[in-house]
Amino acid sequence: MKEAAGEANVTVLTILLIGIVALVATPLITSIMNSTKNRSCCTNAGGKWSGNKCVSQAGYDAATYNSCIKDNPNAK
Repeated sequence: MKEAAGEANVTVLTILLIGIVALVATPLITSIMNSTKNRSCCTNAGGKWSGNKCVSQAGYDAATYNSCIKDNPNAK
């Protein structure tokens, strides 16, 4: 009986650890994905992503960048 209780405790511990890892990883992954979307929109509009913002270069089209950001509302 003690073995069964020990295995149950390990199972509960494993489930808790998986939950904690998911809780920490989800916001991190969401932030990385949003940053990648913004960088992509900037590059597609002819800009350069620098300092966490889109910097205009020759051929940069702000309307294209703004339209792309609106199409991706989670990208901030």
